[in-house]
Amino acid sequence: MHQTEAQLRLAGLALCLLVLVGCARTPKIVLREDPPGDALRENLAADAALFPRPVASGNRVTLLPDGMRTFEAMFAAMEQADDHINLEYYIFENVRVGGRSLEALLGQKLRSGVAVNIILDGYGSYRTDPAVLDRLRKAGARILVFRPLTPETMLEVTKANDRDHRKILVVDGRVGFVGGVNLARVYENHSDPRAAARGDFRHAYWSDIAARIEGPAVADLQRLFFATWSSQHGPVMERRSYFPKEAEVGSERVRVIGSGPGRDEAIYYGSFLEAVHIARRSIDLSTGFFVPTRQEVQELAQAARRGVAVRLVLPSPVYDREVRAAGRTDYGRLLGAGVRIWEVEGAVLHAKFATIDGAWTAIGSSNIDRRSVVYNDEVDAIVFGGKTAGAARAIIERNISWSREVTLGAWRHRDFRERANEFFASFWRFLM
Repeated sequence: MHQTEAQLRLAGLALCLLVLVGCARTPKIVLREDPPGDALRENLAADAALFPRPVASGNRVTLLPDGMRTFEAMFAAMEQADDHINLEYYIFENVRVGGRSLEALLGQKLRSGVAVNIILDGYGSYRTDPAVLDRLRKAGARILVFRPLTPETMLEVTKANDRDHRKILVVDGRVGFVGGVNLARVYENHSDPRAAARGDFRHAYWSDIAARIEGPAVADLQRLFFATWSSQHGPVMERRSYFPKEAEVGSERVRVIGSGPGRDEAIYYGSFLEAVHIARRSIDLSTGFFVPTRQEVQELAQAARRGVAVRLVLPSPVYDREVRAAGRTDYGRLLGAGVRIWEVEGAVLHAKFATIDGAWTAIGSSNIDRRSVVYNDEVDAIVFGGKTAGAARAIIERNISWSREVTLGAWRHRDFRERANEFFASFWRFLM
């Protein structure tokens, strides 16, 4: 039976209890009080205040608005590889494009002398076919399982709940991919609104987004990959040209953010809150899991009250009911402040992206939930510029066209069962 990320997440609640997940605190982010100016200039100034290294300039960014187009672009990039392919994925399955499998493609590149290095999460990929991994190893691929599910690792109370939720592909150090799209076969599904309506996530259409990046920012994705490899004591790699000199190929500035547990602050979380805090015109946000922290609710509500057009596109009523119920406890405060909320119907929403004021756009693996803030290893690309912001806003508009708006009046008149579900789910939201 195929195991989706949503099902894995629910199954992990029991594990969370065993490892005292509630002990970690959500960090309080101190936000600046600088007056707003030009949106792009203001967001770049906020970025410079948060990070010691300058943002990478000279990049070309292409948004990929669904899973199959992401796979097609990934396969095309890997076909062109002549030095190395590095993959880091929460869910790693033998996906297919045009009848060709990922295993077949990687096997061909290994035979041609290309190095293949793979990181997969021990929990998210625990149903990955071991025969596929064995054949890739025999062909020469180096494979690292991030915190495998063994009795020894399960006894590491402070670490067993930390998961590698990232989705990264780097080809020859020149082309990178990042976003919400796992290497999962559910993205091969065709659109079938009835499947989503009946909760059949194995056959429903999955709505997601990824970004293809060329330029100097790819080196930052590569550094994150090698940092994980080193921290998990991966096998020795072949010497390759992992960090070629990268010329500027576009006009967009990109900040790659790797967040993870055990750090002084949640890096992406702080960047997102700062962008919301200084927003003056628009905030468009779509996320597959919405269980916001108190500070996120506060900042989104305050933005709406000061006149910012805040639009949230959130998952369908039937997708991951426990998580949805926990997140819905915040609808009243958000709707009351003027935030507009849509819930996607006829598809499983898994995307994680936001665009603010036509200047700041985030595409990555971080959901709007506590787990992405304090437990998971995540990766997000912040793109500064109007081109990517316009493309992201177009995807938001498309997702809204598939969705049903939740009004304050309808929310206030929801039935007793929904209220009860939200009440009980609120006790579990620290696990989500």
